[in-house]
Amino acid sequence: MQLPATVPVMTLPNATLFPGALLPLYIFEPRYRRMLDDALESQRMFAVAMRKPGCRREIPSAVAGLGLIRVSVAKRDGTSYVILQGLSRVQLETAVRYKPYRVQRIAPLAEVNADSVVVDALAAKVRDLVSERFDQGVTWPAHVLQEVKAAVGTPATEALPTCSLKHFLSYLERIEDPGQVADLISCTLLSGYRERQIILETVDLESRLRFLIHFLMGEIRRHRKERIP
Repeated sequence: MQLPATVPVMTLPNATLFPGALLPLYIFEPRYRRMLDDALESQRMFAVAMRKPGCRREIPSAVAGLGLIRVSVAKRDGTSYVILQGLSRVQLETAVRYKPYRVQRIAPLAEVNADSVVVDALAAKVRDLVSERFDQGVTWPAHVLQEVKAAVGTPATEALPTCSLKHFLSYLERIEDPGQVADLISCTLLSGYRERQIILETVDLESRLRFLIHFLMGEIRRHRKERIP
């Protein structure tokens, strides 16, 4: 798919859009309602950028996720529910305009591959940590569970809690790209928005996996402390 040179940019406080991930959005601000209408009439794409932490002004982080509108359901009051599917990491470059909504030039960020032996070892460690995190009772967003169920053939009518660790690990095993595995786990298991943004900005695959391992271990340690009476 050819990506456009310029795209609308939605800046949100704590949101990250990873390649391949689904992001549900509720569009209610007038500027973003206008943006959605324009996007639906053109390439059906816009970028989601996290607002720079600690910045009072609405300044987007330099790296964002470019998404394709998969579903858009308009309500009578003019608001809409949208499902955005991540396509690519992008570098936000020069702003073309700011009103009625921000539009910026973008440059796709290609993944930097590393030594396959090292990457495979790191990916295996990530899977082990995912298993440990599940053992602690982690819950997954409903839209992610629905994706897993569809991928492994679990009936759509089956209750979400029955989509177990076994199902998810089976889903991960079907994904051959370790970068995709890292992104999927990051967008669903990492609770800290700063950590998710770091993963999004890291194009070097080996470094991304090392960051993810560090962050997952932090999540596991925090959960252990919370359970100590």
